[in-house]
Amino acid sequence: MRPSPVVWSWRAAALGAVCAIPAAVVAAFDVTNGLAFAFGVLPAAIVGIAPRRVDRKRVVPLGGMIGLAIFLGSVVAGTPIVAVVVMFAAAVGAALLAARRSLGLVMLNLAVPMLGIGLSFDDTGESAALAILMLAGSVFTWLVSLLWPETDAPPPPAAAPAPPRRVMLDYGVRLGLAAATAAAIGFALDLDHVGWSVAAATLVMRPSADMQRLRSVGRVVSVFIGALVAAGMASLSPDAAWYSLACVLVLAGAAATRGSRWYVTPAFTTFVAISLLVYAHPGDASYRFGERVGETLGGVAVAYFFGLVVPKLRARRAAGLTRD
Repeated sequence: MRPSPVVWSWRAAALGAVCAIPAAVVAAFDVTNGLAFAFGVLPAAIVGIAPRRVDRKRVVPLGGMIGLAIFLGSVVAGTPIVAVVVMFAAAVGAALLAARRSLGLVMLNLAVPMLGIGLSFDDTGESAALAILMLAGSVFTWLVSLLWPETDAPPPPAAAPAPPRRVMLDYGVRLGLAAATAAAIGFALDLDHVGWSVAAATLVMRPSADMQRLRSVGRVVSVFIGALVAAGMASLSPDAAWYSLACVLVLAGAAATRGSRWYVTPAFTTFVAISLLVYAHPGDASYRFGERVGETLGGVAVAYFFGLVVPKLRARRAAGLTRD
């Protein structure tokens, strides 16, 4: 049975709200640092609460991996040619690993996009600070989650057979080409945030065509809404207390809706990312809104070509050769 388009878990929302308390307190005095704290907690809050306490610590290495991937992306961002090659190689390597180990799927669906996000950072010190925040946020979320009682774990799903290596290699090459193309375009156009389009491309691409279409539409709509709210809020120049409240609402909402079939998470992450850029510079709100939406559309378009158009063209060519 498929999940509902948008689901809401009060249990998960409560975790997100509690985890937002430090960010909300800091934002009341320093909005930028408060939003940075919220961003650091977001990945762990989105993961949710495992039924058994012993399994909840897994969020810590996950947060560390996300932060490390962003940092490594920032390291290669200063050399565009190297960055483009690294994005391609990382996607292919993760896809091949996914054919053998479950860790490969995590790297394919999460580490590779985070590596792409790292290309937006010009300063490795800034990305290192963010990586530390994400690790700290994961540790904090894990400790907070221990307060929640254990629940009955659902029966594990039947183990799906590992995809053939050739299938994953094909997908990895196409994903790598999408990531490398998005990065190359971003560097060629000297975009302020090259990683936004790379992340969009790698986060929406999936081996399933139907899933990619759903995620593509979901990401565009969610990013549009998140960026619009962030830009509109900054334009009003509200008191810091409103950003404190926003930290709580964003973390609670991101955690509560994580099981949705529609791809709604980008609305929350985009709100925080854009708010970090425009809070101190409200005059840039419309520009940052257009930048975020435009780069998202560009990344989704690149993913559409390599994820949907290329396989269709190859299938037509194969059908034509068979008839001949």
